[in-house]
Amino acid sequence: MKKEPGIAAQIIRQGGEVVVIVLVAAGLQAMWNARWLSAQAFCLVVLLAAFAKTVFFFVENLRHILMATQDDMPYHRVLGLMGVNMAQITLAFALDYWCLETAEPASFSEIDPAWNQGEQVFEFFFFSVLNFSFFGFGDVTPQTIPAKLVTMMEVLLGFFTVIFLLSDFVSLKDSLRIRKPKDD
Repeated sequence: MKKEPGIAAQIIRQGGEVVVIVLVAAGLQAMWNARWLSAQAFCLVVLLAAFAKTVFFFVENLRHILMATQDDMPYHRVLGLMGVNMAQITLAFALDYWCLETAEPASFSEIDPAWNQGEQVFEFFFFSVLNFSFFGFGDVTPQTIPAKLVTMMEVLLGFFTVIFLLSDFVSLKDSLRIRKPKDD
């Protein structure tokens, strides 16, 4: 079975992106633990990091669509790329929520301060998946302005990714495809 060109490179790239997402969160947590910033300043840094990731993922989604169009990529491969991208997005936002809650424990409702870090990260990942998939908040809701802003960024990015790119992929692909001249 012949492999499509670039799959290995794409796997390495997306794996590297996951590593960067985790390292950013670890760096933010280290910054907080060192107490270099006040809670408000730290939340602003998390907000800026979330904004940078939002822009990155927006551009990444567009890049995937353009790449799929130019290479006439099979639909299943595009869905695979987008699926990995969506997993990266939900992980990135889950870690942002966790960082906000670490600095300001009242950032989200229903998060028990007695939970260990693993339980909190899981709860925020669950919250992130619900936000991204438009199923709603459930038990956890953002309570502070930074938490609400980061949540809004994820919802907007989710809207762009899920509604615009995936539902309109076929028509978007046809409209963006570079037409090749037909041989007569």
